[in-house]
Amino acid sequence: MNLTISAQIPESKGPEDTLVVDLASDQSTRDILQAILSEVAGDSVSDLSLVLSGERSICDVPRTERFSALQALGTWHQLLAIAREFETVRVRRSLEQTGGSRTIPGSFAQVISRAETNGLPRKTLIDALGALDVCPTMTAHPTETKRVTVLEIHRRIYRRLTDLLGRSWAPREKLSYLNALKAEVELLWLTGELRLEKPTVEQEVEWGLYFFREVLFNCVPELSDTLNNALAHHYPDVTPGPFLHFSSWIGGDRDGNPHVTPVVTKQTLSRYRETALKSYRPDLVSLCRDLSISLNVSQVPQAFLTQVGALLDTCGPAADSARNRNSEEPFRQFATALLMRLDATIEADNGDFSTVKPFKAAREFEDWLSVMDQALRTCGAKANARRKTTPLLQRVRTFGFHGVTMDIRQNATVINRTLKQVFEARHVAPCPDPGTAEWSVLLQTALAYTADFDRSALTGLDDEANETLDLFALISKERAADKRRIGTFILSMTTSAEDILAVYLLEKWMGQGQLTSALAVVPLLETIDDLRAATDILDQLFSNRTVRRAIRENGDRQEVMLGYSDSNKDGGFFTSNWELSKAQTALSRVANRHRVRLSFFHGRGGSVSRGGAPTGRAIAAQPHDTVNGKLRVTEQGEIVSAKFANRGTALANLEYLTAAVLDHTLHENQKRLSADAPEFREALEALSGLAQLKYVDLIHSNGFLDYFYESSPVEELALLKIGSRPAKRFSKGARDLGDLRAIPWVFAWSQNRHMITGWYGIGSALEAFIDVRGRHGLATLRKMYERSNLFRLIMDESEKLLLQSDMEIAALYAGLVSDTHTRDAVFEKIQIEHKLTQSMITSITEETSLAERFPTFRDKLMAARPQMVGLHQLQVDLLAKVRAAGGADQAAKEDVDALLMSIHVISGGLGWTG
Repeated sequence: MNLTISAQIPESKGPEDTLVVDLASDQSTRDILQAILSEVAGDSVSDLSLVLSGERSICDVPRTERFSALQALGTWHQLLAIAREFETVRVRRSLEQTGGSRTIPGSFAQVISRAETNGLPRKTLIDALGALDVCPTMTAHPTETKRVTVLEIHRRIYRRLTDLLGRSWAPREKLSYLNALKAEVELLWLTGELRLEKPTVEQEVEWGLYFFREVLFNCVPELSDTLNNALAHHYPDVTPGPFLHFSSWIGGDRDGNPHVTPVVTKQTLSRYRETALKSYRPDLVSLCRDLSISLNVSQVPQAFLTQVGALLDTCGPAADSARNRNSEEPFRQFATALLMRLDATIEADNGDFSTVKPFKAAREFEDWLSVMDQALRTCGAKANARRKTTPLLQRVRTFGFHGVTMDIRQNATVINRTLKQVFEARHVAPCPDPGTAEWSVLLQTALAYTADFDRSALTGLDDEANETLDLFALISKERAADKRRIGTFILSMTTSAEDILAVYLLEKWMGQGQLTSALAVVPLLETIDDLRAATDILDQLFSNRTVRRAIRENGDRQEVMLGYSDSNKDGGFFTSNWELSKAQTALSRVANRHRVRLSFFHGRGGSVSRGGAPTGRAIAAQPHDTVNGKLRVTEQGEIVSAKFANRGTALANLEYLTAAVLDHTLHENQKRLSADAPEFREALEALSGLAQLKYVDLIHSNGFLDYFYESSPVEELALLKIGSRPAKRFSKGARDLGDLRAIPWVFAWSQNRHMITGWYGIGSALEAFIDVRGRHGLATLRKMYERSNLFRLIMDESEKLLLQSDMEIAALYAGLVSDTHTRDAVFEKIQIEHKLTQSMITSITEETSLAERFPTFRDKLMAARPQMVGLHQLQVDLLAKVRAAGGADQAAKEDVDALLMSIHVISGGLGWTG
């Protein structure tokens, strides 16, 4: 497909001069990218433009071109995502230009403006801002299929689009920018998408750091400016402190991942620190170059000149050149001394020492920067302070020298196994088993006892136990150097207070026999049963004097992590959401009784089934008195790149997240919404029980496990090599739903378009509720849909997944099940419930068809359906062929490669994996 430009280019020469989009005809970003891809890849796939549009099914592509066609579709889905991201930022800017920032839904300006309109007292806002503490937490969950190389190309394509469409250009300039864009699309097309090997933990670390280096380090000052601007218009002189920080599981999450060792964790902490330190260097170089403020012109405070001398003195003989070269320019001298000390800090970390004194800690660096910032303001250079030193100060306050705070995660089973071995090695005989009353007594006694712990006297420990003790020794050492390096210990699959006590005991033993400034232990409650037992767990934990003392030293704060994934796999979408909501309310009451400030860490995934939902609405649906300014949330896998790959997108997403927490907090002390009315809570409880019964009946029905494995590519997903950890925690050989991680569970149901994880059981629950309560029941549900944030969120997100599920496509996958009785029995249940759920949800929303309220979402899905039908048909054919050949090891390589590419392309078309 050739592209032409409407403006005449004088003296056009060469074939590239014809490769220009007619920008004068208001072509969309999508049209531009599709035309370029069609030209770039057109020689490899005949009629590629028809394949991209869905007019030609990929099943009709000749076998010799099939893989190239799949690759082209995969590339197209990536380009579409970039186009949508680019257009979203343009629309936001247009809204702000025409109506002001307060017209942007979910923005700081809208939240602050509404607060003023509603007469919110100034003190209430100040208190809310003082409590504001939001922490996105990066994880390397195996849902990200893109390598750093591909992410870098994506970022360059985004920038080339900005160059091309950002302003009005002369024809020759348009040509130059378009050819630059074409070059990047060409690179994307020619770069292999599928990983040849599973990524190492070290590669995952570099993947995570990419977003900080390229985007997030510089976003924090801009986000702070956005909030300050909103406050200036409505609440002058109200100034927020730091309100955002970041954590990461990458390099610290060893739950079921044998590749994350103490050595890897230590190396990761060093990389985080190195990246943070080096990120400040360009800013200091700029200050050395730019701050040419002369003593002959400005009135520089004498106190600052004294500080300049003191700082230069810490640099030894190396400071002489700075004194001589910039004798009349004290700010340059000051910045040069800071740069020398920063370099000395980096060199000292590498074992190289000089006469220049390294910084002891980030706080020392911050204090010196504050001196310079204040001096600039005092001598009349306020604009320079605002643009040069204040943003750097904000970054240092957020990222320090640690860069990103690491969480350590491990499974309670591993902790208990280690602890039992240690007890046995210390001659506790007979040693009780974990979970018994005797085990509880043993733990509490050991925690209260202050005897020295001599690790060298322990013999007979296995590798797992020794590695666990090495981990706790590392935690103690790293936190002694900088508490911000390691933030919390996430204890997955917590089922009792004793599980948490076990972690504290290991901390005490490996921390010289005390829990002073102990690492906070965060229980991760994942299953429905664990959520229901959560109040007893925390009550027992807070009743332990030793642990309560440790919590008091951590500011009387306790964090609890909520698992959206496993609770969904365990009880279905409706029940998971309701039990999570109930648990938060109940746990907050327990914490209040013990005078502990409780905060929640939401373990949300990318898909709706794993907690993914629009940020503002998800936070608005949190129960009363459970946010209070503080919230942590995971950013997993492909969601990290979707949210933080580009500055504009990252700023918007961070603003929506933080503004939603602020908005929720500002309304905490107001009258509770009718969503908390007893009538609604009773209805939600009934609906949850009914939905769970229906869901459990399906997943425990005869043959269901065989149906799941045969009708989906769940076992083939492991061949994609998209994460360093295994798909199962403990690598059991037999098929076991309990041991299967939630990500492949959701991933598989999305690939076969059943998507039961987001809607199954809801239709039956709604029908039964109305059957019992009659017309009054339907009226209640409609009233809940209007007034209950939680119920509306469940209905809306289930409705979207119902639309994304496709029973015609699902039937193709059902045909892969070898036992016809199992196939017919299970698929019939799913079909019936699918139809019923559609009918019940539309009766509540009073619409004639699904997703009428979400026209953009619906149109996008319907437009892509012709293309997706062909992809699914091809995947089913390839699954049958590869399995018939005896699996991936025996099948033809071209079939296996095409199968893996089909999985990758379908996930790209859906917009998420798991």
